[in-house]
Amino acid sequence: MLQLRDRFNPFFKGHLHIAPLAVLRIAFGTIMLVSVVRFILRGWVTAFYIKPKFHFTFYGFDWVRPPGATGIYLLFAILVLAAILVTIGLFYRVAIISFFLCFTYVELLDKTTYLNHYYFISVMAFLMIWVPANRNFSVDIWRKPDLLVNQIPAWTINIFKLQLLLVYFFAGVSKLNYDWLIAAMPLKIWLPASSHLPIIGGMLTQTWVAYAASWFGALFDLFIGFLLLDKRYRKPAYVLVIIFHLATGWFFKIGMFPYIMIFVTVIFFSENTHIRIINFLKRFLPQRKQTVFNRYQLSPFKARFIYGVLLLHFTVQLLLPFRYLLYPGKLYWTEEGYRFSWRVMLMEKGGTVFFHVKDLQTGKQSEIINSQYLTDFQETQMSTQPDMILQFAHFLAGEYQKKGIANPVVTAESYVTLNGSGSKLYIDSTVNLAKEQDGFGAKKWILPFQSNKK
Repeated sequence: MLQLRDRFNPFFKGHLHIAPLAVLRIAFGTIMLVSVVRFILRGWVTAFYIKPKFHFTFYGFDWVRPPGATGIYLLFAILVLAAILVTIGLFYRVAIISFFLCFTYVELLDKTTYLNHYYFISVMAFLMIWVPANRNFSVDIWRKPDLLVNQIPAWTINIFKLQLLLVYFFAGVSKLNYDWLIAAMPLKIWLPASSHLPIIGGMLTQTWVAYAASWFGALFDLFIGFLLLDKRYRKPAYVLVIIFHLATGWFFKIGMFPYIMIFVTVIFFSENTHIRIINFLKRFLPQRKQTVFNRYQLSPFKARFIYGVLLLHFTVQLLLPFRYLLYPGKLYWTEEGYRFSWRVMLMEKGGTVFFHVKDLQTGKQSEIINSQYLTDFQETQMSTQPDMILQFAHFLAGEYQKKGIANPVVTAESYVTLNGSGSKLYIDSTVNLAKEQDGFGAKKWILPFQSNKK
């Protein structure tokens, strides 16, 4: 036990040069600036947060509402400014807290837009609140030279390595299932869609390529974090990170996620590598002569508080991906315990849902035209996610109550296909969803997945 503790103590309690943290601040701020500006320029602010008449909120966050057109663009303006300030290290603490709060607020507005990498950004921004990433090579140092430090506690750097390790590892664990490894799904469906690509297009239609890609993807996620931790394999592992993420970005058009991972995984490199990066960047910037070598020190109370926050954070990170074990049925069918678990690109799922509202007093029943309330994107996302189906049913009940129907009965007839399984009935169409409550309990009105295998 003592040997194990002695081995891991330096990981948390030693001291390292601050250069890796400064480089991470610049990398994170830069890629966030590009991501937010890209989001604005593509018109997604209007499409996702202004145009919809109804928003699918996360359970427990019903109070998070869009602040109107002016308010939402103000939020994105703050995100742009905060990303710039984080990058250059000006008013860093205010900037990173503002970025975390505004980004997470936007993320919570509508779970229709949920992506693992949005969640990852919130997690990384949260961790960056607790570290002194502005105490070297920053505008804050120009303003207040007394802030300069060269040595920081190892945990301020290693918490990011640990977070990335968990992201990759759990993404790998989630691929250890029949669909991914034995059936090569959904890559067997997705890869042929890129058959038009020059040179390699023809190969992508072959079944063995789907199997090879599935197995490689699982092995990559399972072991890449550990390879990056080991200085013997770090350089080839990082080359593999670049190739893997550029390839997935090219084939599957998954936005900024590949580039975010390429940027932030630089944290795994040694402090000497980051010192060289800082020295290279200094060539392009005016410098003051700074020869003070100080260690970053925390008061005992502040240290205990931060350690408590981080302990809670990583406990949640370790447990959350396993919460699906509390629910019956096939995870990718029910999606109970699916979000916030680093499950990336694991299923091809599509569906159609028809809602009916019945007035018990008159017996009159109406079929809902979903597009009257939802955008095409919202309807597509909602059709395969039971908590969103329930939420929309509650919304419809409220709308018909406003029309004078005291206790409307809302039912859903939903058909879903999972990984090429064929369309199957998804929701018990006899259940009045208006009376069902959302929560963390299992949703008994989700019909069990019926496999085509004999």
